[in-house]
Amino acid sequence: MNNWPLETYRTLATVVVLLLLLTWESVAPFFLQFARVPADRARHALRNLALGGINAALNALVCVGLWLVVVHWAQQHSIGLYHWITLPAGAHLVSAFILLDLWMYGWHRMNHRIPFLWRFHRVHHSDPTMDVTTASRFHVGEIALSCVARLPIIALLGVGLLELVLYETVMFAVVQLHHANIKLSDRLERVLRLTIVTPYMHKVHHSDWQPETDSNYSSLFSFWDRLFRTFRLRDDPHTLRFGLNEFAAPEHQTLKGLITTPVRQVEHPSH
Repeated sequence: MNNWPLETYRTLATVVVLLLLLTWESVAPFFLQFARVPADRARHALRNLALGGINAALNALVCVGLWLVVVHWAQQHSIGLYHWITLPAGAHLVSAFILLDLWMYGWHRMNHRIPFLWRFHRVHHSDPTMDVTTASRFHVGEIALSCVARLPIIALLGVGLLELVLYETVMFAVVQLHHANIKLSDRLERVLRLTIVTPYMHKVHHSDWQPETDSNYSSLFSFWDRLFRTFRLRDDPHTLRFGLNEFAAPEHQTLKGLITTPVRQVEHPSH
């Protein structure tokens, strides 16, 4: 299967959602983070999206190719859950989404609990002004590790490339939504939060207070945090402050600072 059309559709979906949420943030932001110096918003976005561009290239040029190799290998050797059982197409796709998302919950939680992984993941959490571009702010080392760690999961599940890319597309659209500097109505928040991660829920995860940082690990489906008792909310989200105090200095927020964050000798408080 040629993976380029799938990658093209995923990239297009990412750009469309990004533009829509950037517009929403401009018209009705939840926090007035860049009200005094609007140019800071552009610099902040360019830094985050530069990392996102590097990661997108790695994903398209390397990760999807590796996933495809494992998918074909599993098919040839009839290895993996979906090669052992037969489900209707709808049930197959929904169950694949659920199982892939369970892995993402576990992987995200490991990134907070394992010091080596946290060194890379703290690039994402060190953003003091979280908005939709923060969804792209991951160190390339974290993306590479995630890419490799997913290979045995693909083999064990026996999922196809189409399911993987569809999941990635939907998941990242929701990730962009819940990082966005927006507010949904209280009723809509409560309804959506029954199934997917919402902006309010994920704002708590980006809190600079470590017990809140180490909560709400879900990426797409929100029920994992309730199931594994890591769900947390704050009564008034307006009182939240984002980022990591140990990376608050301006030099940590430059592109060079973000790239070198994993080698800096500053540890997560829980470690």
